Amino acid sequence: MIGYSEDEMSNVPEGAYLGLGCGNPTALASLKEGERVLDLGSGGGFDCFLAAKKVGKSGKVIGVDMTPEMLDKARANAKKGKYSNVEFRLGEIENLPVADNSVDVVISNCVINLAPNKKRVFEEAFRVLVPNGRLMVFRYCLIETLTRGDPEEC
Repeated sequence: MIGYSEDEMSNVPEGAYLGLGCGNPTALASLKEGERVLDLGSGGGFDCFLAAKKVGKSGKVIGVDMTPEMLDKARANAKKGKYSNVEFRLGEIENLPVADNSVDVVISNCVINLAPNKKRVFEEAFRVLVPNGRLMVFRYCLIETLTRGDPEEC
């Protein structure tokens, strides 16, 4: 729940928040009415639903996830929440099922660190972004002070 307000937590369908992220990319992405947003590794759809409210009915949000089970969960949550401006697509973030230059903002919440080919993920993100598009990625979150240790542990 790091970075999410009580309002955000209570205004999405139950079951959308899986507790797997490490921040709130929609809080810092400066989303605007009418924008097109892509969420890499959308899971149950939580960040997609927050983004959908910010971009409004004239905007669009696409969530991409690699597992059919997560897509089923996200689609069921979208139906529960009556989100008409959100769609979920099956795919890997290293090979996005999204057209070139088609989104204004790419968001990701603690998913890129799981990808084996991070360079390819960023190449794909920049491929689908329009010129001057934005990328808001949360990768890790530190909630305790680190002590100096072996760099191999990082």
